Amino acid sequence: MQTHILGYPRIGSKRELKKACEQYWSGQIVLEELLAVGRKICNQNWTIQKEAGIDLIPCNDFSYYDQVLDMSLIVGAVPSRYHEVVLKKNNTELDLYFAMARGYQKEGLDITAMEMTKWFDTNYHYIVPEFYKNQQFKLSSDKIFNEFAGARQAGIKAKPVIIGLVSYLLLGKEKEEGFDKLDLAENLLPVYIEILTRLQEQGAEWIQFDEPFLALDLTEKAKQTYQWVYDEIRKKFPKLQFIITTYFDGLKDNQSLAVSLPLDVLHIDLVRNPEQLEEIVKIIPENLSLSLGLVDGRNIWKNDYEKSLKFITEAVDKLGSERVFIAPSCSLLHSPCDLDVETALNPEIKNWLAFAKQKVKEVVTLKELAAGTDNENSLADFEENKKAAESRKTSSLIHNDKVKQRAQAVTKEDAQRKNAFKTRKEEQQKTLQLPLFPTTTIGSFPQTAEVRSWRAQFKKGALTSEQYDALLKEETRRTIRWQEDIGIDVLVHGEFERNDMVEYFGEQLEGFTFTKNGWVQSYGSRCVKPPVIFGDVSRPAPMTVYWSQYAQSQTDKWVKGMLTGPVTILQWSFVRDDQPRSETCKQIALAIRDEVVDLEDAGIRIIQIDEPAIREGLPLRRTDWQNYLKWAVEAFRISASGVEDATQIHTHMCYSEFNDIIENIADMDADVITIECSRSQMELLNAFADFQYPNEIGPGVYDIHSPRVPSKEEMAELLRKAQNVIPAHQLWVNPDCGLKTRHWEETEKALIAMVAAAKEASVAYAVC
Repeated sequence: MQTHILGYPRIGSKRELKKACEQYWSGQIVLEELLAVGRKICNQNWTIQKEAGIDLIPCNDFSYYDQVLDMSLIVGAVPSRYHEVVLKKNNTELDLYFAMARGYQKEGLDITAMEMTKWFDTNYHYIVPEFYKNQQFKLSSDKIFNEFAGARQAGIKAKPVIIGLVSYLLLGKEKEEGFDKLDLAENLLPVYIEILTRLQEQGAEWIQFDEPFLALDLTEKAKQTYQWVYDEIRKKFPKLQFIITTYFDGLKDNQSLAVSLPLDVLHIDLVRNPEQLEEIVKIIPENLSLSLGLVDGRNIWKNDYEKSLKFITEAVDKLGSERVFIAPSCSLLHSPCDLDVETALNPEIKNWLAFAKQKVKEVVTLKELAAGTDNENSLADFEENKKAAESRKTSSLIHNDKVKQRAQAVTKEDAQRKNAFKTRKEEQQKTLQLPLFPTTTIGSFPQTAEVRSWRAQFKKGALTSEQYDALLKEETRRTIRWQEDIGIDVLVHGEFERNDMVEYFGEQLEGFTFTKNGWVQSYGSRCVKPPVIFGDVSRPAPMTVYWSQYAQSQTDKWVKGMLTGPVTILQWSFVRDDQPRSETCKQIALAIRDEVVDLEDAGIRIIQIDEPAIREGLPLRRTDWQNYLKWAVEAFRISASGVEDATQIHTHMCYSEFNDIIENIADMDADVITIECSRSQMELLNAFADFQYPNEIGPGVYDIHSPRVPSKEEMAELLRKAQNVIPAHQLWVNPDCGLKTRHWEETEKALIAMVAAAKEASVAYAVC
């Protein structure tokens, strides 16, 4: 048996990459300093895996921003609007790369960023490739070859990781009509051939192709493209060893296709779809080995060795040990780096967990246990593993009978507003008295270094609660005044008391615990620290009423109460795996419902329940969608339905395609939905128009994930596009997302322009 890792976290155990990238973007360090940080992280990652005993260690799994963007740069899929960036003096390949990810607004250029969306059903975002009819590709970056050379120099038996050609095309988007992106396979294949040729010349023996789309519904054309591509690759490289990886679901109806591809090893995800092993071992050809994805790459619970060893035994019995590989289910990109640095966790809970470094050891231990070697350390690990599993099953920390009983008692009426939207809208108009094209923001305002330092000082005890409270109140007052001054219609308090939109709530809910360094990458330099849901969830006390009520007391305008929705709290946490996710979500929904009711009682008449992760939670296969959507939509409705008709419920979603779930979005029955639209130039709004969405919509008119500041004219044009498909009386005006990660200077300029664009639209509509 051999062991391998599909990919390792690249942010560094102390978020070194995040800090270095942001310093480079702000001009605080030069390129060589940034590259040095990247090399150091790569070497640390390789060393961890080598010392643990991993047989095949990945390279090219490192990225300065996103692995899909890396591939676009490597194959020369650079949109023409960025060509001027490289002509500017002193700009490098990495500057072009970052311009594609973040936009570029200096030296007389004003270039928008490429579109960004979720990586399958994770909270990781990738940069969407842009494809054009008859597009030509060429090898345009040496990144992959440099990393392989670096690994070899470090004494690593490296396995280059490459996004498979078919998955790369399917991840992209046709930017003009009249062609299918899969038609580009013939143009793209020569570049893949060139990449493999150079890697083989460098001494590569193993290549990992990531082909996650093999676990999705495929068209007949996609299946044919898979077969053709890998037939051609095998003809050119009869001696290279190819591993093809699938993950996030089972192969299911693509099993026969996957095992027929002329490869050496097929990787399957047995965490997401354990049932597939029984069928695959029956049909796998003798020339193909099987990689078992047994260690969960997306969650933080210890592996159940006894359960995993049964899978290994089944595979070995059918295939022989020499044809069995052991691995995590997917890349460990989605796991925090190292549990060893967590010194403040409850020891009982910590004993149930494993982060990336520990998961690497689990893979090696499983090999040793399966091989039957009398390794004292492995046998001791096995005994400790069994004790940890038993401790978790019986722990009094996990179960709360009152919470379980309340969730079981939920009725249909608990998930319904008192009246339909038409009736509610009339009541809300009477109460709220909002103008046409009302302006608002999504919730958060910039958290400056000063605000973050207050929080850090308060946690260390350097500030008293009274001092901290006074500082936050002053910042909130200032933000309320500023919003009033520029003419925003519905204000927010800025969320200066909050760290993360999920963590803030999890810290106040029972059943959650938190790490100090459990960071994972969300996009680019943006890292999140997901809470750990280990037990039954309940709300012991109000969470946001104090700050919402304070903010409302400072103005005659309406201030939104800001909450994170139950599905998003679920999706953006590491969730317990000892009960259905739907049950955990219902418990969270009831906790949020209590908060919504308390906000209304405190005089808050507009309440936003953010659900950016609704679509992210969709299973990869359409046949599984309805079950998920049923309980996800119900959870949102439970959280939102305890209020009177005059109270307006908002929700927010970002970076999602809505066409195929628009009916379910409508079923959520939010009075107002705000969505990301600017990067797609309002294309995402078409789904709402085609469906004739009945409620109100706030299509984002500027991209907050880019530092560039759009002009009033640019936002006005987006509003005109919105009015072409959505009636004006349904439209709100807002940014794409929250503003926490932005700077005040760019935020102020952008929001002033946004309000001006909304006023212009209102005047133009009145004239018409």
